Amino acid sequence: MQRFLFLILLISSLFLGNSLVMGTESSIKVLEKEGIGKYLADSSGKTLYWFKKDSPGKSACMGPCIERWPIFYVENISVPKGINKEDFGTITREDGKKQTTFRGYPLYYWINDKQAGDTTGHGVNNVWFVINPDTFPPK
Repeated sequence: MQRFLFLILLISSLFLGNSLVMGTESSIKVLEKEGIGKYLADSSGKTLYWFKKDSPGKSACMGPCIERWPIFYVENISVPKGINKEDFGTITREDGKKQTTFRGYPLYYWINDKQAGDTTGHGVNNVWFVINPDTFPPK
């Protein structure tokens, strides 16, 4: 019985350890969808958005806005070929939380995107948009 419990604990700790290691470095993906074009997503394929009212290095999304548009933050980013890692950075928001940026602009999720590849936040109120790395920021 003790051997069985030890084996379960060993397997569990290995699985948990791998999950923690995998969670310390997140990657960015570039996905593409008809009607949207190329866009940035996190390592699980969840779409990342930018807010037209933000400025480089500063988020304008506070309070109830963050409940609908959760911040995206990872400490270490790996990027696919063709994307410059130096385009990503981190800001400390007015609420004290850290947020990952792309070319200076804070990155967000949309609460109504339920699965990888959803882009239902694109165009919301004409101020929320996916990020095409080839043309961002728009002029």
